[in-house]
Amino acid sequence: MEMGEVLDISRLAINVGMMVSLPVLAMTLFVGILVSVFQAITQVQEMTLTFVPKLLGVAAIVVLLGSWMLTTMVQFTVTCFQRAAGAG
Repeated sequence: MEMGEVLDISRLAINVGMMVSLPVLAMTLFVGILVSVFQAITQVQEMTLTFVPKLLGVAAIVVLLGSWMLTTMVQFTVTCFQRAAGAG
């Protein structure tokens, strides 16, 4: 493999990783901000109040976008195997 191919695969890996993780991270951030505002308004400082909504939000995202995430990762894996087979 040449250096250009390695850099291209590395760039593609970073892009796929960001695309797959971004919906989960965005949901966690959004729910975390909402819970923090709720806690500031009501002055309820319960630790499980921050954990459970985030867990439910992440579960919802995985249910809604899980097939797309899996398809994206499988396509990346197939691409890597094809390029590895072509390099040999």
